[in-house]
Amino acid sequence: MKKENIEKLEQRAKKIRRMVLETVHHAGCGHTGGSLSAIEILTVLYFHAMNVDPKKPQKTDRDRYVQSKGHASPAYYCTLADKGFFPIVELKTFDCVDSRLQGHPCMKRTPGVDFSTGSLGQGLSGAIGMALGRDKLGLDFNVYCLLGDGECQEGQVWEAMMYAGYHKVKKLIAIVDYNKVQLAENVQNTLDIEPLADKWRAFRWSVVECDGHDVAALVSTIDEAKEQSLFGPVVVIAHTVKGKGVSFMEGNYKWHGIAPNDKEFADAMDELGGCL
Repeated sequence: MKKENIEKLEQRAKKIRRMVLETVHHAGCGHTGGSLSAIEILTVLYFHAMNVDPKKPQKTDRDRYVQSKGHASPAYYCTLADKGFFPIVELKTFDCVDSRLQGHPCMKRTPGVDFSTGSLGQGLSGAIGMALGRDKLGLDFNVYCLLGDGECQEGQVWEAMMYAGYHKVKKLIAIVDYNKVQLAENVQNTLDIEPLADKWRAFRWSVVECDGHDVAALVSTIDEAKEQSLFGPVVVIAHTVKGKGVSFMEGNYKWHGIAPNDKEFADAMDELGGCL
């Protein structure tokens, strides 16, 4: 990919990161840390890898995306808004009563959302179902599923992983946002999931790893995953940082599910280059 295109994706990621902070600060709530860790992943998916069209959100051959870590909805909504699925100004309604942008994604209300999520551990099963339905209908598209690392402690993830590997489900790409921090502690200290890559391989998945904040690395890794997925399921283990971009949030579990106050917001935006 050309250097100028990588730079455009990097600038878009910076913009979306600021949008996330503005969204959760305005709402006074939201999962900030896990949203900030997923920004580059979502940017590369929606502005490079995926075949989606906000003008035709229901076209049958579109790629499907399942955000299994549904609590990181601010990152998801800001990406969808920037892509054009709904007006950016609507982000100000995040988590309000009767808003289309509820705390967890809802496929019946939010444009661009293909699967309702929020109860952790279930998204990969839904993604597999989409892939199986696609094959039965004779359609052709990729299915992507973003998982949290703490979420990977859940049993249903492993059942889904085992099924997809055994049945060699094709054009299915899981991505683990491996920021190594969950709700109230580090993942390693809560229930260690290492050796993570070896475990996916044991379940017959192809595994690729990269720095989840390096846009160029994500582009090449996801492109590689797409090629490998023609033969069976692939997982991208993206090594990330919880709260990425804001020094006092980075790696701190306390920012899992809270929004910054006015001073914290101002300090964070200063670090990220100011308001949009």
